[in-house]
Amino acid sequence: MKTGVFVGSFNPFTIGHESIVRRSLALFDKLVIGVGVNTAKEDNEGESRVGRIARLYADEPHVEVRSYTDLTVDFARREGAQFIVKGVRSVKDFEYEREQADINRRLSGLETILLFAEPGMEAVSSSLVRELQRFGRDVSEFLPKENR
Repeated sequence: MKTGVFVGSFNPFTIGHESIVRRSLALFDKLVIGVGVNTAKEDNEGESRVGRIARLYADEPHVEVRSYTDLTVDFARREGAQFIVKGVRSVKDFEYEREQADINRRLSGLETILLFAEPGMEAVSSSLVRELQRFGRDVSEFLPKENR
């Protein structure tokens, strides 16, 4: 069984993330969405993000959602994954993800699969959505329908 882990903070989980999950399901028998929780930031929202994302995929038997606080490669190994999945929106993202992929491969032998943002989603990011929310803007067009 081919298993991939799609990892990030997903704060919040956007339509861009949803696109990566949908497209990853064509590649893997099982996809584990790993919600990284930064304990140094006293992230009290991690488990609620896990719950919201899990509800999105409640009817999708090939998707599981879990939180983790350790290295991505350690999480991926615990989940039995052969691949790490990451989304790329820009050249800047690509450079960062390439460096991470190189280190992850050196540490664990795991390969990283990069999926490029669909046209029109290159500007959608969790940080942008959080910024718009801070200013009271409607962000529903950037969130999956079930999370609006």
